[in-house]
Amino acid sequence: MFYDNQNNLKRQEYIRTLQAVGSLSNLFSDSNIPNLYYRAAENVFCRTFDARNLSRSDITFDAIENSLGIALKTFQHRNGKCVEKIAEFNNLLEKFEGRPDEEIMLIISELRNDRIQLALNMTGAESMIYHLITRKNGSFEIHEEELEFINIPKLKLDKKQTTKKTIWFTDGRHEYKFSKSKSTLYKRFITANPLDTFTVDILEDPFSILLNEEANSLCLSNQSYHESYPSVILPLYSAKTGRVEEKSGLNQWNAGGRDRHKNEVYIPIPSWIHKEFKGFFPYDPHTGDKKPFTLLLPNNVELQAKICQGNGKGFMSKPNKALGKWLLRHILKIPLNTLVTKTHLEDAGIDSVVVTKLEDYKFQIDFAETGTYQEFEENNKKK
Repeated sequence: MFYDNQNNLKRQEYIRTLQAVGSLSNLFSDSNIPNLYYRAAENVFCRTFDARNLSRSDITFDAIENSLGIALKTFQHRNGKCVEKIAEFNNLLEKFEGRPDEEIMLIISELRNDRIQLALNMTGAESMIYHLITRKNGSFEIHEEELEFINIPKLKLDKKQTTKKTIWFTDGRHEYKFSKSKSTLYKRFITANPLDTFTVDILEDPFSILLNEEANSLCLSNQSYHESYPSVILPLYSAKTGRVEEKSGLNQWNAGGRDRHKNEVYIPIPSWIHKEFKGFFPYDPHTGDKKPFTLLLPNNVELQAKICQGNGKGFMSKPNKALGKWLLRHILKIPLNTLVTKTHLEDAGIDSVVVTKLEDYKFQIDFAETGTYQEFEENNKKK
């Protein structure tokens, strides 16, 4: 586990920060159970323990520290046996819709395991846990448990609890529920033995605290910490056709004209992005000037990259086989000489990437779930 291995100063800082965030609960509700927004919980955890925040990537882990993948969750404690969401499969409905419950149980379990393996491949994590903060009347509790693959050979349908809308099943270690209508998988978390328990004093009038001059000065002095970095969403397919083209993009290795390495790929950049996000990439569309930059992968490996193709319609690594080896072979597990299709992306649950500009010549790349680019284009591309 993670929390018990941290020094006492870090644990106390974590508790104090969570208490401070929880004290502002009356900004959102008048309940005696303190509020903790999940994004706030992620940021507090990563800030305190110097973990890398993976919230930009739509993967199983929210953070990674050394080689430990960490899924962070916060929810009301209730009876200590809560069923909470762990995965959504909205874009894979055709894989299980209308099938018998036993088949759906198997398909969803395999998809869940694929998602976990994808997160391990992306981050290089060697072990994984759930870090849980449960919320009770006037207090928080910290719990941890191992994050495990679903044990496929031990799957058993719980016919007593299963209904037309939900499927309940177990793998002998954990209990799961799948909602057919929401295409969502849930897991029961047993939170009987906390690693830590601490009170949260909810401020009666948090607005007065936020509006006082001292608080405002503190916010301004900490502005650099809260600095947000610009980012764009790029599709892993052709935005024009909706397909992964056979001789470009992720299949650039299959293009003619010269001998190409089997791992040669580039990530497409739709032309409108250069117009609406002028200067985001080190590329001048007027002169064609293209300067190299550093690309930080989710596993913390750095590659050298550059804008490529006419009109800057993509970027690739240098050497050009490095990005493809990581993306095609390590992440998507595409065999050599096999054309990448949109189905490969949909099965993995990702069809686009988030590219974040950390510095003028340093960018970070993270994966985004299916449909993310389409939404980004609708919100940012001028008609």
